[in-house]
Amino acid sequence: MPSVELLITFFITTAVFAYIPGPAMLYAAAQTMARGRKGGLMATLGIHLGCYVHVVAAAAGLSVLFHAVPTLYLAVKMIGAGYLIWLGISLFRAKTSGDPSLPVIGQKSARRAFLESITVEVLNPKTAIFFMAFLPQFVDASAAFPVWLQFLILGAVVNMTFSSADLVCVFLAGAVVNGLKKSAAAQRMMQRAGGAVLIGLGAHLALQRN
Repeated sequence: MPSVELLITFFITTAVFAYIPGPAMLYAAAQTMARGRKGGLMATLGIHLGCYVHVVAAAAGLSVLFHAVPTLYLAVKMIGAGYLIWLGISLFRAKTSGDPSLPVIGQKSARRAFLESITVEVLNPKTAIFFMAFLPQFVDASAAFPVWLQFLILGAVVNMTFSSADLVCVFLAGAVVNGLKKSAAAQRMMQRAGGAVLIGLGAHLALQRN
């Protein structure tokens, strides 16, 4: 593995990146507002599992394809952006449960949030680019562990750290949702707010140049 000094730098840098508010945190908060705390937790789990696809891809060097083939990067980015916008529109159109004790759009919403979040993360090429740009700085080619294994270990640490930040957002948003869930109007407002955030994230991803 890399030297102790390099690992310390890695952990500090990862924590800073993880806890700076970003799209993943907004996404987790949006899912919590729309589907309740359980939905937010399942969304965070989905993001976490989907991210391992990019970790493995980085270890295998597959993410280099996005640099080598810009058209592929653009295609995946637009598909991911379109999917986010579609999810946001779906939240606007969905009906609330009508029961304050249930998550906002029905009992199956948490499982749906989990599956949707895996898809969203896998279709986010910026995650792949991040791992390819970030991890090599902390990989030591002369270490006892092979480079691909270092990629996997460091990538898993990054993923877990980012997921911990997402969980903080879920619990903060969940506290707000719990305070408003007795009102059907508030449920509807939170659902629409979550949908608006998802649409905004999709538009932001689509309009980004890189």
